[in-house]
Amino acid sequence: QVQLVESGGGLVQAGGSLRLSCAVSGRTISTYAMAWFRQAPGREREFVTAITRSGLSTNYATSVKGRFTISRDNAKNTVYLQMNSLKPDDTAVYYCTATMTGNTGTYYTAERAYDYWGQGTQVTVSS
Repeated sequence: QVQLVESGGGLVQAGGSLRLSCAVSGRTISTYAMAWFRQAPGREREFVTAITRSGLSTNYATSVKGRFTISRDNAKNTVYLQMNSLKPDDTAVYYCTATMTGNTGTYYTAERAYDYWGQGTQVTVSS
């Protein structure tokens, strides 16, 4: 059974930074493409960023490009989301997700492509 557990969320002022972690258990993450999604109150869950199995390719939503960075440490079975220059619009529950679909050079931006989801971690950015 694969489990994803997010951590690192919290309350931060606008302009600040947070680093989210997603610890994966049950299987080595080198077999998964990984991604982060987020869901703000009253809104649908949306894609934030994704990374391939190798970590060599990444993709970002326009709204976070240049401010957020996804990375992975396959040896630690952990994926990270470094969030800088945070804005109140970044306030949401952030979810880590994984998929075995595709090959080593594949990532996906569609929610339906992902098989496993964490419970989420709350990020609140105050103005």
